[in-house]
Order: sequence, then structure tokens, then C-alpha cells
Amino acid sequence: MWFVYVILCKDKSFYTGYTDNVAKRFLAHQLGKGGKYTRSHQVIKVVYQEKFETKSQALKKELEIKGWSREKKIKNLKLSGTI
Repeated sequence: MWFVYVILCKDKSFYTGYTDNVAKRFLAHQLGKGGKYTRSHQVIKVVYQEKFETKSQALKKELEIKGWSREKKIKNLKLSGTI
């Protein structure tokens, strides 16, 4: 299984990524070993995750979400109650 996830950062920004283990990847972000973006933006919590059968499907969805505006992420992923 592969996952796309969205993390809420302390400055209210979102980080989107993919992984085969969301909990392990979130911990890496917390420890400063995740993506470059999250090293400079303190992570708060995972606010969205979606499961996929293949890595390719997860990557495709990650790129789709990364192309969305903040407002579209909040609306389409139903994140309004998380920020």
C-alpha cells in the first residue's frame, strides 16, 4: 500500500507527500529528516491521507494535490476543521 498525506505546519501551511508508511514518515518530518520544506516549517499533524494500491497512483495524486491552491485543498480534502 502507498499513501498520499497532507501535513499541517505551525505557520498554517500544508505539506503534501507520499509514502508507504505515514506514521514513520511523519516522525521523520518531526525529527527534521523529512522533506526540505518541513525542516524549516514545524509540522503539527497529518490532516489528510489517502490509500493507493501502487506507488504510481500515489505519485499521481500527490502531484495533483500539489497543483491545487490552498483554498482548493481546504475545500476538496475537507480540511476546514483542521486549521
